[in-house]
Amino acid sequence: MTRTLERTPTGTPGLDDVLRGGLIAHRLYLIEGDPGAGKTTLATQFLLDGRDRGEKCLYLTLSETKEELAAGAASHGWSLDGIEVVELGTEERDLSPEAHLTMYNPSEVELSETTRVVLEAVQRSSPSRVVFDSLSEMRLLAQSSLRYRRQILALKQFFIGRKCTVLLLDDGTAEGPDLQLQSIAHGVIQLQQSSPVYGPERRRLTVRKMRGSDFRGGNHDVLIAQEGLRVFPRLVSSEHAEVFPVEQIKSGVPRLDELLGGGPDRGTSTLLLGAAGTGKSSVAVQYAVAAASRGDHAVIFTFDERIETLRHRSRGLGIPLEDALESGAVNVIQVDPGQLSPGQFIHAVRMSVEQQGARVVVIDSLNSYLHAMPEERFLMVQMHDLLAYLGRRGVTTFLVVAQHGLMESQHSPVDTSYLADSVVLFRYFESDGYVHKAVSVMKKRSGAHETTIRELCLGSDGVKLSEPLDRLRGVLTGNPEERGSPVNR
Repeated sequence: MTRTLERTPTGTPGLDDVLRGGLIAHRLYLIEGDPGAGKTTLATQFLLDGRDRGEKCLYLTLSETKEELAAGAASHGWSLDGIEVVELGTEERDLSPEAHLTMYNPSEVELSETTRVVLEAVQRSSPSRVVFDSLSEMRLLAQSSLRYRRQILALKQFFIGRKCTVLLLDDGTAEGPDLQLQSIAHGVIQLQQSSPVYGPERRRLTVRKMRGSDFRGGNHDVLIAQEGLRVFPRLVSSEHAEVFPVEQIKSGVPRLDELLGGGPDRGTSTLLLGAAGTGKSSVAVQYAVAAASRGDHAVIFTFDERIETLRHRSRGLGIPLEDALESGAVNVIQVDPGQLSPGQFIHAVRMSVEQQGARVVVIDSLNSYLHAMPEERFLMVQMHDLLAYLGRRGVTTFLVVAQHGLMESQHSPVDTSYLADSVVLFRYFESDGYVHKAVSVMKKRSGAHETTIRELCLGSDGVKLSEPLDRLRGVLTGNPEERGSPVNR
């Protein structure tokens, strides 16, 4: 018979998701990270969650004063009321003239005295949650690795049986990872911070070890915002399977549906590929509005275009985007790529699906997503995982990708065609001194599609497609040869 382990929530929902429900209760955990990585914020949220649940919480600090901790909490709109804060070593620092004592730095305070204060505070308060900040100060007091390890082991043995869940914070000032300390702790969580050439700093969280419990491995993006530390769990698409009906998604433009063999299947992804101005975004919006007219919810993530510009363009094409926005059937999210991490974007897409019930998702454009984070690695792998997740949830996705060049010498900045189930190609071509737009389907994994090329017309009456251009040859080169009557305008 499998025994269910009692869990202690961390106060950070994303981290609880990574840990499959939270920390195993009554254990000792190591939180490692450089200064500024978010250790104190994480620890404060851990204690605040315990306080709100009616638990006794204790913050033991060697590195910051109570006033500094209170100020840090206030910057997030929090109060430490109800949490006992003990400043270690303050009893040995009497600075009054009557004391006639020498000023001691923390490194000169006897380790045994500091340990005594810790034990007395825990015995007096009988807390359920304890934070010790920080081990780097304890390491300085110990003077030797042997004495330091013995003191940590003694603290661990002291907490065992007292039903305390303990977080030990370490700022990584030791040379290299402290493997001895990691071996003592029941679990190890590392926080990392890096500064890209452009944009805000990037923070990540990694669970290195968690005895007796499964967890989601890998790096998870972290953001420190006004509401506190947020963790965006790495997406594992296999965890999100859902049963959905097999059906084709209509665009509201019959000839476009014919071109795609009836339309993209639900749960598939379609790549809209072509040069700037060929109509990719307009077709994507058409699919979103058509979904809204069927009663589905659609979300458009726009990187390149302002929402006001998108509204104006849709009005000019006669696409009723305004009505869909007002009813809430379509939601347009303006993405600031310079402030974005991959985990934040994936989280936003997930929330649109899991909380808003989106059945159609438009990403416009994939170029901006990739260019916004040039120092990030494996962005295409993350996009593949995102599309797999959306497919398992029955969401139909449209990816807009702009190619370089306008006529003959068009090429994509990255090879993205393998990501999508269907690829729709948009092209310019010239005929009789006029520039036209052509559209064709190059690939559809889930079924048959037309192999013809049709002219795409965008006007005040919306998105229109012509009959197949069977009287022209060489349309995709941009300079076709006419074999019959001219192209209909």
